[in-house]
Amino acid sequence: MDKEKIVRENVFRESEETKGIAVRGYDFDDGVDWEKIIESYRSTGAQATNLSTAISIVNKMISEKAFIFLGYTSSMVSSGLRDVFRYLVKHKKINVAVTTAGGIEEDIIKCLGDFVIGDFRADGGELRGKGINRIGNIFAANNRYIEFEKFVQQILQEMLDEKEIWTPSEIIWKLGEKINDESSICYWAFKNKIKIYCPAITDGAFGDNVYFFRLQGKDLKIDIARDAEEFNNTTIGLAKSGLIILGTGIVKHSILNANMLRNGADYAVYVNTASEYDGSDAGALPSEAVSWGKIKENAESVKVFADATIVFPLIVAESFAKN
Repeated sequence: MDKEKIVRENVFRESEETKGIAVRGYDFDDGVDWEKIIESYRSTGAQATNLSTAISIVNKMISEKAFIFLGYTSSMVSSGLRDVFRYLVKHKKINVAVTTAGGIEEDIIKCLGDFVIGDFRADGGELRGKGINRIGNIFAANNRYIEFEKFVQQILQEMLDEKEIWTPSEIIWKLGEKINDESSICYWAFKNKIKIYCPAITDGAFGDNVYFFRLQGKDLKIDIARDAEEFNNTTIGLAKSGLIILGTGIVKHSILNANMLRNGADYAVYVNTASEYDGSDAGALPSEAVSWGKIKENAESVKVFADATIVFPLIVAESFAKN
């Protein structure tokens, strides 16, 4: 047996030449050109290339005049991404949004006082003693929630005086109207009549306020079913549907499920860090959504495994803000 021959045949096996974009990074000998740095992501590989693909898909959504669904989780509104979302809603860059309870209440709360940068490793017990709530490395003083209660309780009474049953999206417009603050996403949603849907609106400080309100015997009702019907109906008859989903959970699934009713979206961009090993929808790739008819088989889609606080401003800069 010729060991050398066997080893060489295995190690130095002849291959086919593959065609495609040559892997190249940005050359800093050319100085610092931010636009070209982002352009270089296309040929960098790994998540940089996925980010470049996401930018391309979003630009196609815009050029094709797709109906754009934007989904984001509450922690993103806790962060500075709130200002990015506000820009998109203010300038009517998206058609509808879906978020969680924190994505509504913290938008309003920030009109009443700032959150500040803290520390991921801050001692929880020490913070509790000081009345400081931690959201990752963001600190939210509990006084903000006390002010929020004063603001919301009065509005809940006004709502009940007007009618007994409200949908979450109606409540969100009401909050935006009453806060009357141009830094607020909800304010611009109300002003521009862009619906923000929140399927789990009671899962947070707003829900606590509804609880306290009802403890007083005040029978305010929230009609989630009517919002679900209205939201699902937005997908029917669309010429083109585009999804931008930041994060996971109920936000991601609500948007995908609604698009299943039209046999799938035409464009989809996911940004999250979840993996699919446990079979959850959170970590599922776009290809899984194709199997359900939530994204079309021939759709352009990509998942960027990244922190949305880092990459979403880059996506917006290279798409919505340019257009």
